[in-house]
Amino acid sequence: MISKLQYPSVYLPIFIVLWLGLFIDSRSMAQVLEYNQWMTSFIVLLCFAWVYRKATSKIKKLMVYGVGLALLGEMFFSLVLGMYEYRLANVPIYVPLGHSLVYAAVFYLCKERVVQRNKILISRVLFGAMILYATLWLVLDDDLFGFVCTLFVMYFLKKKRGNTLFFLVMYFMVVYLELLGTHYNCWMWPETWFSRISFITSSNPPSGISVFYFGFDIGCLWVYKQMNLKKWNRMKAIRELKRLS
Repeated sequence: MISKLQYPSVYLPIFIVLWLGLFIDSRSMAQVLEYNQWMTSFIVLLCFAWVYRKATSKIKKLMVYGVGLALLGEMFFSLVLGMYEYRLANVPIYVPLGHSLVYAAVFYLCKERVVQRNKILISRVLFGAMILYATLWLVLDDDLFGFVCTLFVMYFLKKKRGNTLFFLVMYFMVVYLELLGTHYNCWMWPETWFSRISFITSSNPPSGISVFYFGFDIGCLWVYKQMNLKKWNRMKAIRELKRLS
């Protein structure tokens, strides 16, 4: 099956490194390894270099822009607003790199021919799974914050119909990442939103937190457009000609 895939060498290492890196940065491993967070950052940096080497020029640029945007976003949401907190009350170096790796993994996974041939079916299954996941999190763990975020995801998908598959895959990629990170105590979400709004309860992690990653994705694309206006306009013109023909 893997031999029929086009890009497993891109996204499979990302899945593995996310798990391995978060395991190494876990609270339990911190009792064994003195510099475990630096080890994770080094491993993720190597994975970033591997994926960057294999990516197209456009994705390479988006990955670089993504690191900068992710760093600013993490500092704002974690250190300033206190929406969540990392184990050492910092922003680990591997986190901004990881944001770009998540983006690349979703992009290349969605590009697989087998995924594209079945994208309508896959989108329907993932959409139903998303609703079920968020509802169970709400019922079983009082995750109002995550459920509201998922409602915003549903509204967002209604507006961005052409990219439904990408954002649904992103939703569950973030679920995978968040479940790992919170399980290993690499970071923690408070029981209420910002630990201040008591009536908006939250799970650890919230189910629909990927809506903030969507903002990251759109931000990366916006920066790319601004930095490559001529190329972007030429691509839009080609798409329009194809549509008209």
